[in-house]
Amino acid sequence: MVAHSHSSFIILGVCSGGARFRPSDWAERLCGVMSAFGGEGRIGYSPYAQPGNSDGEKCVYVDVRIHDIEPKAYHFLENFAKDNDLKTIPWKPDAA
Repeated sequence: MVAHSHSSFIILGVCSGGARFRPSDWAERLCGVMSAFGGEGRIGYSPYAQPGNSDGEKCVYVDVRIHDIEPKAYHFLENFAKDNDLKTIPWKPDAA
């Protein structure tokens, strides 16, 4: 059996060829898929998939802890980046 290593990463809104990914609200849309409605009837982003900005580029911060909760969600985010030819970089979340 092959052991797989999972880690936190950032999905950048830049394709491997350098073009910006569109639409411009892609990060918010992607994180919306991972969000949940709270008791007050408001939607909230998952603490494990957050839209943000890295060096002036839209991005999504993916915390590896999402893999422990729901591996399919983690793999969905990995595959989103791969399928759309988006750059990813390693990320170390701050310890809470």
